[in-house]
Amino acid sequence: MGTSARIVGIAMAAAALLLPARAGAQEVKHFRFAYDQPRNTGYSVAGDLFAEKLKELSKGTMIVDQYPGAQLGQEPQLLQLVKSGDIEFAIISSANTATISPQAGVMSLHFLFRNDAHVIKALADPKVFDAIKTMIDDTAQGLHVIGTGSQGVRHIYSKKEIHNVGDLKGLKVRVQATATEDTMFPAYGAQTVHMPFGSVYTSLQTGVVDAAENSINVYLVNKHYEVAPVLSITEHEANNALLFVSDKLWQSLSAEQKQWVQAAANEVSAKEPQKAFELERNALTKLKSFGVKVVEDVDKKSFTAIADPYLDKLAKELGPHAEKIKNLIRAIN
Repeated sequence: MGTSARIVGIAMAAAALLLPARAGAQEVKHFRFAYDQPRNTGYSVAGDLFAEKLKELSKGTMIVDQYPGAQLGQEPQLLQLVKSGDIEFAIISSANTATISPQAGVMSLHFLFRNDAHVIKALADPKVFDAIKTMIDDTAQGLHVIGTGSQGVRHIYSKKEIHNVGDLKGLKVRVQATATEDTMFPAYGAQTVHMPFGSVYTSLQTGVVDAAENSINVYLVNKHYEVAPVLSITEHEANNALLFVSDKLWQSLSAEQKQWVQAAANEVSAKEPQKAFELERNALTKLKSFGVKVVEDVDKKSFTAIADPYLDKLAKELGPHAEKIKNLIRAIN
C-alpha cells in the first residue's frame, strides 16, 4: 500500500513539474496587426488571410488582433511603431514605405505595371519579393518585409473629368509624399499637395485640393465620391503594399514560429492581390449605381508619353535596389 501511494505521489509530482512546461508551450499570444484603411478593403483581406493561416498553423496559440481604419495611426506612424516593436505587424503602402526606405518609391513609378494581371504576377514573384525584402533589410532597421499585397491600381478623382493629360494642367492634386509623385504630377502639369489620408475628404470638399488619386475601392469605402463625383480611369500607378513584422517580435520567435509567420504571410502574397482586384471591379459597379461619373476612355498614351522616359531615370536615381526591382518587374510577362 505504502509503495503504491509513494509511486502515485511521485507520478503526481512529475506531472506537476510537466504542467507549467506544457501550459507554457500552449500559451496563447495575441499580436497587433494595424492598417490605415477600413474593413472591406484589400488591407482587411490581407489581415484575415494572415490571421486565419497563423491561427491554423500555430493550433490557436498565435492570435492576430486587427486594428483597421488608422486606429493606431496613419501609415508613416505605423511604420515607426513597428520599428520600435510597439506593433507586431502592419500592412503599409510601398509609397509610404518610402518614408523609411526611399528606394521603396520605385514601386510607385507611373506605368511600371502594364495591367492588373501584371501586378498580380509581379507581387507573387519570388525574385521580386526577395529584392524588396533585401532592400528593406539593407536600408531600414527594426522591421522586415514578409509579404506583399495590393489595393488595385490608382486613378484620379475630382469634380472634373480627366480625358487626357492636358486636363490635369494647373490642378492641385493630393498625392502620397514620395519623390516619384512630386516628379510625375508636375510633369503632367499639376501641382502636388501632401496631406495625411484622413484629411483628403475635407480638402476635396473645401477646395484645398482639386483632385486626389487612389484605387476604386478606397475611393468608395472612404466616401470620397461624395465630394469628388468624377472618377477618371487613369491606371497610372499600382497601389502596392508591403506586410511588415517588427524585428523585436521576429527575434523572440522560435524557428517553428518563424516558419508559421512566413507561411501565413505567403498566403497573403499568393491570394490577396487577386481578391483586391475583385473588390475593385465590384466597387466600380457600385459607384456607377450611385451615379458617379466614370471616365473610362482616358487617353493613357498622353500620360505614358511623358511618364515612360522617367521610369529608368527615377529608378536609377533612387538607387541600386530600386533599379533591380524595376528591372525584375518589367521583365515579367
